[in-house]
Amino acid sequence: MSRVRRIGLVQQAVGDDLDRNLARAEDAVREAASRGAQLVCLQELFRTRYFCQREEASHFDLAEPIPGPTTERLSKLAADCGVVLIVPLFERRAAGLYHNSAVVIERDGTQLGHYRKMHIPDDPLFYEKFYFTPGDLGFHCVDTSVGRIGVLICWDQWFPEAARLLALDGAELLFYPTAIGYLDGETDVENAAMRESWLTVQRSHAIANGMFVAVVNRVGTEDGLEFWGGSFVADPFGAIIARASNEAEETLVVECDLAQIEETRRNWPFLRDRRIDAYQDLTRRFRS
Repeated sequence: MSRVRRIGLVQQAVGDDLDRNLARAEDAVREAASRGAQLVCLQELFRTRYFCQREEASHFDLAEPIPGPTTERLSKLAADCGVVLIVPLFERRAAGLYHNSAVVIERDGTQLGHYRKMHIPDDPLFYEKFYFTPGDLGFHCVDTSVGRIGVLICWDQWFPEAARLLALDGAELLFYPTAIGYLDGETDVENAAMRESWLTVQRSHAIANGMFVAVVNRVGTEDGLEFWGGSFVADPFGAIIARASNEAEETLVVECDLAQIEETRRNWPFLRDRRIDAYQDLTRRFRS
């Protein structure tokens, strides 16, 4: 039986109109489905502009519950299109308690999984600690009709531990909905170096864990950030098998042969050779 799966990545610019952003994302999902995508992943916080560039309490009004209006609407879309959806949202869990989250919806419209971003940055123009409580749902895969998938979000992509834990939970496809870009005032050399580091660390997760890694970034300029797009898929050997534009909106539809995981891991048996008896200090902040 073929293990080839077709995944869609929706890379878009985002405006101020939340309803228009949602409608445009729905159109892109329909396009990806018409091109044969069986699973479609949207970008981080896809309904809103990247509001974390400033600390403003009014931005909490952008959050919504899960389940809520967006998940209900996209559950219907998933069923209508017959695709699995990964839907990243600004989640209102309770009064004063918010998360940067993603929901996995099966192709029949049922909600299968819920992830809350575990690693929360606090950098210039990325003031996420003001808005998001660190996740508390752990690192767990979701069994879908497309395969066993893991979902992490943006800043999580710099932490090999997170990718490893999902690999150990059986992930075949690891998705990173993302919002990353250049800051005003940085040089072309600095920008290129940052983008290359971003590519390299995620390709390394694919290599070290022998699985597919799919990354979905936004594009366009929002206040002090120029989002660099470049959404991509890396295979278990770390090769980039598809990559979107750095400047324009694009919907990728990419074939991933999950049989490649077995083949790669037989030749690179990293999971076999791990010294699990010697890694206790990984649970410490620092050794001294």
